[in-house]
Amino acid sequence: MQDIEVRKGQKKDIRGLLELIRELADYEKSLDQVIVTEEVLLKDGFGDEKVFEFYVAVMNNEVVGIALYYFKYSTWKGRCVYLEDLVVRESHRRKGIGRMLLDKVKDVAIEIGAKRLEWQVLNWNDPAITFYKGLDAHFDDEWLNVKLSDDQLTR
Repeated sequence: MQDIEVRKGQKKDIRGLLELIRELADYEKSLDQVIVTEEVLLKDGFGDEKVFEFYVAVMNNEVVGIALYYFKYSTWKGRCVYLEDLVVRESHRRKGIGRMLLDKVKDVAIEIGAKRLEWQVLNWNDPAITFYKGLDAHFDDEWLNVKLSDDQLTR
C-alpha cells in the first residue's frame, strides 16, 4: 500500500476539501445543494472568525480523504465535537483511511476534554453505517433533525 499522510488541513488543501465535499454530496444525491466555494471555505476555515477545522489524508500529493469538524456545546455535558463530514474518495476506500481520519478527530475531542463526539449518517448509507457500527458507535433513534434554511431564516 502506498504511503498515506494524515495531517491538519492547510490553505493549499481547500480545493481538495471542496472536491470531496462535492463527491459526498453527489453520492447523497444532493450535489445541486452545494453552494459553498473555495473562497468561503478559506474564510471560514482560516479567517479571523474560524468556524471549522479539518484533517486531510494525502496520497501522492492528492487529498484522498477529509474529516471536517467544529466545536459545539451541550448544556448537559459541556464541550463537544461535531464531525460534519468524513469522506474518503471512493477509489481509496477500505484502506483504513476513514479510521485514521476519525482517530485524529477523536484525539482532538480527548485533548479538549469533550464529553461527546457526534455526527450524522443517512439511514440508507449502509457502508457508513457498517463502518460506524464497527466502532461501537451509539445510533440515536429518539432525536429528530430540525432545520431552518437560509430562506426560512429571513422570512
